[in-house]
Amino acid sequence: MAARSAEKTKTNSGIVPNIGLSDKARQASIKLLTTSLANTFVLYTKTRKYHWNVTGINFMQLHQLFESQYEQLDESMDEIAERIRQLGGIAPGTLAEMQEYATLSEQPGINPDEKGMIANLLHDHETVIQSLREAADAVEEFDDMGTNDFFIGLVQEHEKAAWFLRAHLG
Repeated sequence: MAARSAEKTKTNSGIVPNIGLSDKARQASIKLLTTSLANTFVLYTKTRKYHWNVTGINFMQLHQLFESQYEQLDESMDEIAERIRQLGGIAPGTLAEMQEYATLSEQPGINPDEKGMIANLLHDHETVIQSLREAADAVEEFDDMGTNDFFIGLVQEHEKAAWFLRAHLG
């Protein structure tokens, strides 16, 4: 584990956490968490858009599914932002910041049919799962057990959401 001075230094965001991680390790974790937050925001926004605009024979079922999924994503966003703060970072909170840090993309002006909506959300969840797995491996390299465990929990949430979406396509 990286050694750190017991002296606490003040920064713009307060006192630097003295939690057994080097500043370099904390900053690397914060960067990965920031990408995760931005991707979750994009996925949340897309899921909410689909909730509002779904039509078809499965309207009610998908309307409710999308609602339960965007509520989970909303909860995840809050937890990710809080993890960023726990490590001494500043969580992004504007649309511009989310677009800057996200690797997922929106589809402005595109309103697919219900199957297209499900397929798009499934693709995004699977993309996020892959990204979170890589992030979990990366933070493990510098002994950030807390963030590693956190990322693993997020993987499990996205795997469940993907399973539900996959079941609708099957």
